[in-house]
Amino acid sequence: MSLLVEVFVRDPDGERRILDVPADVYQSGGFESWRTTVWGSEFVRSLGARFLPVLAKEDLYVEAEDVPEFRREVELLRSRLDEVAEGTQRPRTLDEHRDNIDTRLRIIEDSIRKAEEIGGGVLIW
Repeated sequence: MSLLVEVFVRDPDGERRILDVPADVYQSGGFESWRTTVWGSEFVRSLGARFLPVLAKEDLYVEAEDVPEFRREVELLRSRLDEVAEGTQRPRTLDEHRDNIDTRLRIIEDSIRKAEEIGGGVLIW
């Protein structure tokens, strides 16, 4: 299993509506185990991350008004990518782990851009 990264909007009644994505769009936010081994890891928390560590306990819903702050958190992790790869648990080589984190951050960044364009939120589950 892997975590999915999605964009959602709020309907007039307040219900979340997840937007459709083309079938060929890769939406993985990492392996399910990354809830605790990467995004919820002590190292990522030590960098000041507050959104992604939520995944250690539950799905992450970033509401539209919090998306800019979430973007800054993801930018911080990107700027410290080598350290994140070194500081988190990995089943593969350091280079493979770094590449996997890089790919997942790009997917999250793409979803953040889409959410900002439409005034929506980001869901990782």
